Amino acid sequence: MTSSSNTDRSSRPSWRYRLLWLILAGPTFFLLYGQANEYAARMPAHLVGNVAFGWERDYIPFWPWTIVPYWSIDVMYAISIIIGTSRAEVRTQACRLLLTTGLASLCFVLWPMRFGWDRPEVAGVFGQMFTALGLFDKPFNQAPSLHIALLYVIWLRLIAHAAPRWHALIHGWCVLIGVSVLTTWQHHLLDIPTGLALGVAVCYLLPIPPRGWPRWRAADPARARTLTLRYLAGALAFAAIALIWGGWAWLALWPAAALLMVALGYARLGPAVFQKTGDGHSTLAATWLLLPQRIGAWISFQYYRRRITACSRVAADVALGCWPDQASLQGCAAVLDLAAELPRSRATSALAYRAVPLLDLLPPTVDELSQAVAALEDLRRHGPVLVHCALGLSRSAAVLAAWLVAHGGEPDIEHAMQRVRQAHPGVVLQAGHQAALLNWSIACR
Repeated sequence: MTSSSNTDRSSRPSWRYRLLWLILAGPTFFLLYGQANEYAARMPAHLVGNVAFGWERDYIPFWPWTIVPYWSIDVMYAISIIIGTSRAEVRTQACRLLLTTGLASLCFVLWPMRFGWDRPEVAGVFGQMFTALGLFDKPFNQAPSLHIALLYVIWLRLIAHAAPRWHALIHGWCVLIGVSVLTTWQHHLLDIPTGLALGVAVCYLLPIPPRGWPRWRAADPARARTLTLRYLAGALAFAAIALIWGGWAWLALWPAAALLMVALGYARLGPAVFQKTGDGHSTLAATWLLLPQRIGAWISFQYYRRRITACSRVAADVALGCWPDQASLQGCAAVLDLAAELPRSRATSALAYRAVPLLDLLPPTVDELSQAVAALEDLRRHGPVLVHCALGLSRSAAVLAAWLVAHGGEPDIEHAMQRVRQAHPGVVLQAGHQAALLNWSIACR
């Protein structure tokens, strides 16, 4: 008890720690952002582009009062750092803000763009605020919108710490800040999705709470290389579509990025690319970034689901099945979810639940099998358990075979695999799965 309490105290950030990170992040923002603007401002006019729809000038109004929410992000920037409740959170949030600023500034230097038309003269207090803004904020900060990218990074922290009764107010004010980049005539419309994409990418690379990016080694390296190349080929195909067709085809970079990250998962990073936690939820950034791939996985699941048995009993209190609906959960009190690429089924919300995310089409590693078997045995305390992945044919079948040897009374892997195949039609346990299970059984002796 004392040790845990001491650990908690040591992880809490002091005000000095918070202020040190704020002092690092704040001036660095002005330095990087200011220098990038100055660089673009000194370039010949013909080298500084502009990307805008022709109708923007006629239909996007100029509202001087929106300079107030536009400016307010500076205060929110500081708050998002100092409200952190652990040293890791404070550090990671500051690093998010620094990385966002650095990447956006790099884009401003590599692809300098200018706002397309001059802002009207503004008098009074709002005019003074615009004048102050112009001292360091030149109109050369277009795509990606750093304001939008920082807004996304900050928004997540404010909502994470605010009481529910304040959520509507925070959401409303953040939306107003997002609108203000247009109504202050600071940005064109296309700067917003590019800024949002930057914010999502940074939050994905630096998750909170920090998880790191473990070096993962597949149980079947040859199979993992094959799958890596397939996903990489898909990423390159979508990237080629964006480069060749241009225009709206640039949206193809989204599935290209999603497939590239999954390829990195099979190559080195493992299931961590999906950022799915033990409670079955992925981070918001991972959900957005990998959404095209997840849609593809869902379509594939729906197509093959019609051809398979939804659920089968392998032991008296353990069943094997596909991603569950309410019908397949009848009689179950707990769920072990092994599908890294799919979200937690809403049908499981009232049941005891654990997620041990595993990559599709690969045999689990020794550590993954041990973790899944331990989670399954723990869930049995709540009553009958459903073990599932996407289709319930490989990953979950391998975990069930390991559990049968460890706790289900089967003498060896061969008998366990045979029992799983007999219980659940369509199970696919190939040579790679058998090798992984044998390695696990040896490691567990």
